[in-house]
Amino acid sequence: MDKEHNMSHDEHSDHNPKHGQMGHDHHKMMIADFRKRFWVTLVLTIPILFLSPMIQEFFGYDFLLPGNPYILFAISSIVYFYGGWPFLKGFWSEVKKGAPGMMTLIAMAISVAYFYSSATVFGLEGVDFFWELATLIAIMLVGHWIEMKSVLGASKALQLLVSMMPAEAHRVNGETIEDIALEDLLKGDLILIKPGEKVPADGIVVEGSSYLNESMLTGESKPVKKELNDKVIGGSVNGNSSLKVKVEHTGKDSYLNKVITMVEEAQKTKSKMQNLSDRAAKWLTYIALAIGFGTLAVWLALGFPFVYALERMVTVMVIACPHALGLAIPLVVAISTAVSAQNGLLIRNRTAFEESRKISALLFDKTGTLTKGDFGVTRIESVDKNNSSAEVLRLASALEQSSEHPIAVGIIKKIKEDKVIIPKPKNFNSITGKGVEATVENKKIKVVSPGYLRDEKIDIPKDAYSDAAETVVFVLIDGKLAGYIALADEIRPESAEAIRIFKKNNIKVLMATGDNEKTAKAVSEKLGLDGYYAEVLPHQKVEIVKQLQEKEEFVAMTGDGVNDAPALAQANVGIAVGSGTDVAAETADIILVNSNPQDIANLILFGKATYNKMIQNLIWATGYNVVAIPLAAGVLYASGFVLGPAVGAVFMSLSTIIVAINAQLLKRKIAKK
Repeated sequence: MDKEHNMSHDEHSDHNPKHGQMGHDHHKMMIADFRKRFWVTLVLTIPILFLSPMIQEFFGYDFLLPGNPYILFAISSIVYFYGGWPFLKGFWSEVKKGAPGMMTLIAMAISVAYFYSSATVFGLEGVDFFWELATLIAIMLVGHWIEMKSVLGASKALQLLVSMMPAEAHRVNGETIEDIALEDLLKGDLILIKPGEKVPADGIVVEGSSYLNESMLTGESKPVKKELNDKVIGGSVNGNSSLKVKVEHTGKDSYLNKVITMVEEAQKTKSKMQNLSDRAAKWLTYIALAIGFGTLAVWLALGFPFVYALERMVTVMVIACPHALGLAIPLVVAISTAVSAQNGLLIRNRTAFEESRKISALLFDKTGTLTKGDFGVTRIESVDKNNSSAEVLRLASALEQSSEHPIAVGIIKKIKEDKVIIPKPKNFNSITGKGVEATVENKKIKVVSPGYLRDEKIDIPKDAYSDAAETVVFVLIDGKLAGYIALADEIRPESAEAIRIFKKNNIKVLMATGDNEKTAKAVSEKLGLDGYYAEVLPHQKVEIVKQLQEKEEFVAMTGDGVNDAPALAQANVGIAVGSGTDVAAETADIILVNSNPQDIANLILFGKATYNKMIQNLIWATGYNVVAIPLAAGVLYASGFVLGPAVGAVFMSLSTIIVAINAQLLKRKIAKK
């Protein structure tokens, strides 16, 4: 027994509340390192600028110390080796991999500047530009510092998910409650969740009732009521009542851990757009090196001094640094994936997410997506002036409170929503195939079908059937028709708005349901769908997807991720909806935590916004280089315009910062519920 317990404990002890924390801390350390190097470099740059003959000449002052060139050399050496170390280290790393990139360009630019200037101190003819070296390194450091802060900001949403799990849980052990570490929690344990506390693990409510805040997990802003047998998700926040929960999933099996893993994997997975930007950055490095050395050769061939030709070369290499291009796509990926997870959109396939902008046909499963998935009361009508519609419902509920029939469940749900006390029935009796009867408050109450009314020759009110999708039951009080209650699998209030958004974006909306023709037609007409398929079995949906694809439609399929697996796999974009705590929908490209159709609209619009941000960043990063490289090479020399290395570094860093800010603006593009 002890052996089994230990094995079970070992299985669950890999729960890691610090999921991804090591990389997160390393990133913060790198930011701190860049920040420190920047401030040290900036402090040293001030005397370099002050003592530089070129700066003195420009501002018209004279302050040369004894051994001035050697002082400049000494301070600049510290700047080069200390401030420039991250770039020199990055250069060697790229050379070892055989993949020269942005670090190669920066390292070559600062090395050429440093060694040439040093040579002028020790006898080589020419003018040093230590001041340009120092300002270049300072600007590069601050650019990297800001860039890395942006990347860290993009992963904050993921880290926020990580931090949602509490450190301890209150385990109920008989009459006692013990506080245990989260990693010691096992499946089957009974835990107490006090008001205001975070739920430590996925589980099922066995005692109590409370409202839970699941907004950080599902994107649902309203607190969700949890009662007996309802599922709770680890990481959600309990309201003002205590709950006792039986643990279902802990550690790596928990919903939150799966979400975190999924987000991390999606951020690491490269899409077509990312591969494109990587290739562009690689080629830009080769082009920049070729143009850099070509610029040096051309200016020397034209008879210009070596120091001037070298300055042009250094400027080209600095300004051509593809940092903005290297950041353009990954930063958008990091932000979009993390923000999506916060809003209940779990991206498994990056390419499918980016291609959601191409969707031309959207095939919905009806139950639980366009509709609520359970019977709800749609109308209560009284036909007796002595009894209001509320009284008709109240008396009917007395007969339905013990039944598990969907109609009875729907009526009881409505009465609970209205917070009405259900009266107690006496002499309860079932009328075979027609309904139920009982005595309630000394009145003979019957809740019956239309067939009973026809048998008893009681006229059915003309307005009883307003919708073919509704089921209607009639309430008799002392043998007289008092009213009727209409029920249906209610259409979600969000469905109409979602379909309006789809149509506005030229997306055909179709429905495939196992329901009968009348119900399917009624729902389709109510929502204004472009078409529907009735009495469809799950395995037949894949054929519908194929038919649409044969008509050259780019199809998105929505399903529950289990029965609809073949259709989800066949569709261009497979969207698993209503997965709740089950996020292991292996065939889906995207998983929606809720079943809300507006989440799908959000997904498509956010996918478009993400793609647009990628394109904007690519255009800026590459367009900037197309314009800047010729200027750096000196094509406007004849008109008197010369771009110096330090100014080039400013523009390069500015380009990176603009790309980073543009990516951060993506957070505003996802609709908040």
